[in-house]
Amino acid sequence: MKTFITFNLFIAFGILKCMKALLIVMVTTNSVCTGSCSKDTELIANQPEIAINEKSKEAEKTDTEKDSYENKGESDGSTESGQGAEGQPQQEPIMKSVEKIQIFPNDHALKKSISNKPVDKNSEAILTHIDKNISTFPDFGSGTWKGEPIGIPFTVVGKNQPKIPVTFRGNATDANYGHESEKGPFPIPLNAPVEAKFAMDGHVITVDVDNGMLYELYNAEQSGAGWVASSAAVFDLNSKEMRPEGWTSADAAGLPIFPLLVRYEETQTGEIDHPIRFVLERSKIYEGYVHPANHLIAGKKRDNLLPMGGRLRLKADFDISSFSATNQVILRAMKKYGLILADVGVNMYLKGAPHEKWDNNDLRELKKVKVSNFEVIELVEIKIRD
Repeated sequence: MKTFITFNLFIAFGILKCMKALLIVMVTTNSVCTGSCSKDTELIANQPEIAINEKSKEAEKTDTEKDSYENKGESDGSTESGQGAEGQPQQEPIMKSVEKIQIFPNDHALKKSISNKPVDKNSEAILTHIDKNISTFPDFGSGTWKGEPIGIPFTVVGKNQPKIPVTFRGNATDANYGHESEKGPFPIPLNAPVEAKFAMDGHVITVDVDNGMLYELYNAEQSGAGWVASSAAVFDLNSKEMRPEGWTSADAAGLPIFPLLVRYEETQTGEIDHPIRFVLERSKIYEGYVHPANHLIAGKKRDNLLPMGGRLRLKADFDISSFSATNQVILRAMKKYGLILADVGVNMYLKGAPHEKWDNNDLRELKKVKVSNFEVIELVEIKIRD
């Protein structure tokens, strides 16, 4: 009898231990799930930075102006750098923010204030020809349009990013400018985002935050184990050197794109320390350029046309007090560094990088700024084709 009772107690004790173990597993599993979700969030936050919304919000815009950024639900638009093609090594998470590195020295031509520069003698004629009633248009924001991020995306990589070949070619969009391009290979991930197809420019931008280097492609497509493009430009972000005289870049003006974009993180620091990239129709552009631009486009030479690299400065007495804090940062940059003509496009479109935290309704307030609120700074010497 004693043996039977002992045996029963042994069985009961075993059952209790199993139940306890099961309870521990259940609790642990729940904790691991919660912790894993948090770590996944942290890992995503520390992945190589892509200037695309982590969760983009579908937005509707008119075909002519891309005017109405109304959110229409969520979709996952996240991309991870360096994990594109089969057989390519994964890129380790990049811990350094692109906003924490030097983007050109302080004495670089693109970092100098133009607040006190004289107004050009042809300022009125140029602004009138552009059309003084046209508003500025922020061609960037949160969400997507036609399934694409709103703005020019960029990828951030580190020193271990594998370098891959770039082949130069012309196509129906544009010619082959390989003779005015740096030759690869470049540390551009095979899954790096390409600027929206409807923009027609096919820009691909990669910033190496460890080495302070910028790589930009124009009219680019991923192909096989590399990229094909019309041109490539490489910039040392720690140097004052620009491109060789007369060379194009991923921009028609021979300028870098990334350092001239309006970036959300930058506005949150309270200061934009560079000019803002903008575009005009070809009929408004002079066939020439002013430094720091290095390249021109075919056109006409008239006093009422603005050359590549020309700057528009927001007038000092323009009242910005009614704008949001974010927009005031952008407007102060327009007063201190101006808008810089960098490419051909829709008149007065301002270029920036997409970000999920942009408030599109707030950005639309920038449309209150018109061409008449600007002045053209002195152009000094316009370079023309020999």
